[in-house]
Amino acid sequence: MKQTQRFKRVGVAITKTKKPISKTTESTNDDSIIRTGHRPKSVTVEIKSKSSPKPKIAPSVPISAGPSFENMTILPHHFFQIDALDLAPRLLGKFLRRDDVLLQITEVEAYRPNDSACHGRFGITARTAPVFGPGGLAYVYLCYGLHTMLNVVADKEGVGAAVLIRSCAPVSGLKTIQQRRAQLTEKPVLLTGPGKVGQALGISTEWSNHPLYMPGELNCHA
Repeated sequence: MKQTQRFKRVGVAITKTKKPISKTTESTNDDSIIRTGHRPKSVTVEIKSKSSPKPKIAPSVPISAGPSFENMTILPHHFFQIDALDLAPRLLGKFLRRDDVLLQITEVEAYRPNDSACHGRFGITARTAPVFGPGGLAYVYLCYGLHTMLNVVADKEGVGAAVLIRSCAPVSGLKTIQQRRAQLTEKPVLLTGPGKVGQALGISTEWSNHPLYMPGELNCHA
């Protein structure tokens, strides 16, 4: 039985290296080290700079420079109709939009029918029917009767796979997000957790089966 796999955007860490022992120094290009694993859950990039006088740490979640709604495009239907393990990393960095709220996806988790935690493992029910629809639909359910969890259905119709949106970063609509979350902060804790994402978007289980690839009130953008 294959287990779920989680994918997360990892920030860029900039560290200072020791200066070479010499009277004169020459500027050189920064050396980059990229570490990856087999079907990695994350990719860490470290950039070592010889010219930086002090170590600087970039934000753990890089946020886009505020794209305008007019310049954004809705992801097409075929974008979502691939294996959940392939769709999950492709969703990182994409955007979820509802009314004035725009979120950048930073962490996801893929679920296949043979995963022990996948809702599609027991077949089609009134609750899980959207999971068996074509890729690109929203599958929304309540966790413990409290937390609204947004999933993006993956693969072809009838497969029963999805990708859970675990964490996001706010791009616009911060005041609306704070009001819905009842939390006046700009820190990452505002949207670190799938229940927080659903709350920030102001969605309920009624959004389950909503197509994210068509113009409407809830979309997934590039």
